Amino acid sequence: MDVNKLVIIGGVAGGASAAARARRLNESAEIILFERGPDISFANCGLPYHIGGAIGEREKLLVTSPEMMKRRFQIDIRTRTEIIAIDRAKKEVVAKNLESGEEYRETYDALVLSPGAEPIRPPIPGIENPKVLTLRNLQDMDRIIQTLELHTIDRPEFASRSNVAVIGGGYIGLEMAEALIERGQKVSLIELAPQVMGPADPEMATPIHEELIRHGVDLRLKTSVTAFADADHELMLELSDGRQVLFDMAILAIGVKPETALAVDAGLELGSTGGIKTDNRMRTSDPSIYAVGDAVEITDYVTGQPALVPLAGPANRQGRIAADNIFGGESVYRHTQGTAICKVFDLAIGMTGLSEKTARRLDIACEKVYVHPMSHASYYPGAKPLSLKLIFDPTSGKVLGAQAVGSDSVDKRIDVIAVAIRAGLTVFDLEELELSYAPPYGSAKDPVNYAGFVAANALRGDVGLCHVEDLRAPAPHQKVLDVRTAREVSFGTIPGAMNIPVDELRDQLVKLDRDTEWLVTCQVGLRGYLACRILMHNGFKCRNLTGGYKTWLMNAQ
Repeated sequence: MDVNKLVIIGGVAGGASAAARARRLNESAEIILFERGPDISFANCGLPYHIGGAIGEREKLLVTSPEMMKRRFQIDIRTRTEIIAIDRAKKEVVAKNLESGEEYRETYDALVLSPGAEPIRPPIPGIENPKVLTLRNLQDMDRIIQTLELHTIDRPEFASRSNVAVIGGGYIGLEMAEALIERGQKVSLIELAPQVMGPADPEMATPIHEELIRHGVDLRLKTSVTAFADADHELMLELSDGRQVLFDMAILAIGVKPETALAVDAGLELGSTGGIKTDNRMRTSDPSIYAVGDAVEITDYVTGQPALVPLAGPANRQGRIAADNIFGGESVYRHTQGTAICKVFDLAIGMTGLSEKTARRLDIACEKVYVHPMSHASYYPGAKPLSLKLIFDPTSGKVLGAQAVGSDSVDKRIDVIAVAIRAGLTVFDLEELELSYAPPYGSAKDPVNYAGFVAANALRGDVGLCHVEDLRAPAPHQKVLDVRTAREVSFGTIPGAMNIPVDELRDQLVKLDRDTEWLVTCQVGLRGYLACRILMHNGFKCRNLTGGYKTWLMNAQ
C-alpha cells in the first residue's frame, strides 16, 4: 500500500508517537493529526501530581505543543477538531471544527485511530451533577483545581479544606486521594471491592490500606454510591450501606472504557473485551486503518487471553509499530504484560505479569512465594522493608508474575522480574542473576535473587511450602509450629500454634509428634526454612509458611 497521506485521530501517547515516527520514516508524506482538545501531547499520568503540588508548573505537563510539532515534524496539527465519521468506502473522514461548527471531509491513504479511553460514568441517579468530576485531561485537571479554589473563596471558614469523595480505588483514585490530602483536603475513598488496586492480589493491597488510613484518608471498602443529589451548597452521596454523606465534590475514578464509538460506526471489528480488535501489526479489520492505545484490545503476554490494559508505555510502542507498518516495515507488537507501579504516599505498589487471582480465575497452575527483605543492605542507613510476591509455574519454575510493596526500590525489583518474564526465565535463573550491589543500593543477595532461592528450594524439594489458607483450617493430622522467640510470639501468633524457638528446636524434638505434619512459621520465612531442614533431617513431615507471620498479617485483613 502506497501511503502519501496519513490521517491520525487523537494525540497523546499513541497518536503523537505514530505521527512523529511516521515523519521520521517518510519525509514527503502528508501527515494530518486531528485532536478534539487543545493539546496534542501531554503527560496525563502527571495530572494528579500537579493537583497535589508535586509538579508546580502546569506547562511541565505539556510534552510538546502543536506549534512545536508543526515546526519540527512538518505535521498538519488540527486541534479543537473532532472526527465525527469515517467513510471507509471513500477513504475519507468527516471533521468538525469545534470552534466554528464547520464540517468538512478529508481523504486518507492510511488512518490511525488513537481515541483513548474515557472515564466510566455508570447510570447512577444524579451522576451528571456538576460537582461530580472526572480526570482525563488538562481541562479536567483545571476544573478540579478551580473547584477546590472556588470553595475556599466562597467558604473561607473552612480554611481551604474541602470535603472530597474519591470514588474508586484504582491508580487514578489512589493518586487523587494522595493529591487531595497533600492539598490539605479531607478525603473519603469509596471502593466497591474489598480492596484497592484491583489488579493486585488482596494481601498485597493490605499495606496500601494501612498507608491510606495513616495519612488521614477515610477508607470505605465494600461500599458503592447509589445516588448523588444536591443538598444546599453541598453534594449528598447515598451509599450502599444506607448512609447519606455530604461532600463538597466527588471525583469519579472507577475505571475507564475504550472509546470505540467512531470505530463501531465505521463497522470496524471489536474484540471480546469491547476494545478495537487489531492484528499484531496494529491493523484493524480494515487493512487501511490501524488502531493504537487505550482503545485497543491487547493479548495478555502471560495468559494469551484478550484484555484491556490502558498504560502509556504500550500505547507509545503501538504508535511506533503502526507507523512502521504503514510505511513498509514489518514491526510486530508482542503483547502486554501489565507492568505498572503506583505511588501511595510513602509507599509504592508495583506489579507485572500474572496475579494469583487471575491465575485461579483462568485455572492456570501456579505456585507462589513471599519474601520480606530490606530494600538495601540493612546495616546501611535508610534501608526500608520490602514485600515481594513471586508467581511461578509449579512444574517448570517459569516466572509468571510478581507484585511488590515498599517505600524504596519497588520499581527496580519489578522491572527486573518484568524482563525475566519477557525473556521466559525461570526461578532457577533468578537465583543466578548478577545484579548491581553496593550497600546504599542493594544487598549481595538481591531481593530478586532471594525470591528465586526460596522458589527454587521448594521446586527442588529442599522444603515444602504452605500458605495462609492452609493454616486457617489445618487438617486433623496437621499442627502449627512457631519457631520465633517467646518475646516475638508474645506480640501475636497464629491461633493454636506451638512455640519452640528455632535455636532450641534440636533439643526439643522429643516434644513433637512424629505422626503430625508440622506447618512451620517464623517472622518472614527464613527461620521457618531452617527449622524445616532440621525437622526433615530428623524424619518429621513439615512445610514452611512462605513469608512467615508477616504474610499471615497481610492476609488477615
